[in-house]
Amino acid sequence: MSNMKKWIPGYSLVQDIRQNKISYIMMLPFLVLFTFFIILPVGTAIFYSLTYYNIVEPPTFIGLQNFRHLFLDDEVFLIAVQNTLFFALITGPISYVMSFMFAWLVNELPSKVRAVATLLFFAPSLVGTAVTFIWGYVFGGDSYSVINGFLLRIGAIQEPILFLADPRLTMYSIIVAQLWMALGTGFLVFIAGLQGVDRTMYEAGAVDGIRNRFQELWYITLPSMKSQLLFSAVLQVSASFAAGSISRDLIGFPSPLYSTHTVILHMEDYGRMRFEMGYASAITVVLFLFTLGVNHVVRKSLGEKKKDEREDE
Repeated sequence: MSNMKKWIPGYSLVQDIRQNKISYIMMLPFLVLFTFFIILPVGTAIFYSLTYYNIVEPPTFIGLQNFRHLFLDDEVFLIAVQNTLFFALITGPISYVMSFMFAWLVNELPSKVRAVATLLFFAPSLVGTAVTFIWGYVFGGDSYSVINGFLLRIGAIQEPILFLADPRLTMYSIIVAQLWMALGTGFLVFIAGLQGVDRTMYEAGAVDGIRNRFQELWYITLPSMKSQLLFSAVLQVSASFAAGSISRDLIGFPSPLYSTHTVILHMEDYGRMRFEMGYASAITVVLFLFTLGVNHVVRKSLGEKKKDEREDE
């Protein structure tokens, strides 16, 4: 009879809840927040993606027509996908490596100096819309901007370069600005991870033949920070594919010839401006699935343990 109960749907879960009531009670606040702010919004977006919905009228079920139009008829969406991939493939890996390398260097400083350096490196990620004033002054299209003023003074150019208006240069301009803002949460995660590495491992490594800091980094530090490396990689991937505000604030909307138009901006165009919520939801679902797939690949490559590691545990 007890064996038959195991096959009853939900029986094992009910038994587990009864046996671990305290654990489930502790998890309840997170489960409630996760349900209301993750599961329900995703489910709602999937539902509306299968409808025609303009806020004014009730949703009308149209099946996969939004997705068909998105991939077969919407040329601007294809441009946005190309721009998003290009932006993510450059800013994602570079910002990831930058975050770790700067964290590694800052971690070697004395504690008081390290606290100040951490604040200075982290501060650019907090500027928000101030990026418009900072990088607008750097990349401005007149002789008073930083870059154009310098190039004019040394005679390298005869007239100002329109970094924020020339479709050939706008993408590179926002990439530079994004990399300047890249040392955010991932940077702090790496700092915390480096602080948590057991110092005795370095002493044991020196006995085993490790002779310099780069060998310590490769053989001790990185293996000891696998969870932080994975977490930061997921953050960087999500942030890279969700980029849009940097283009809107610095270049404007729409950008010249859609040169910096991303999937997020395309979704905002249909959702916030045209109020075609069904079509905007379809764009959101596509981006969500793509980001989920890339994150899965990252997790498999960085988080999968080898067989011998699992046996040791």
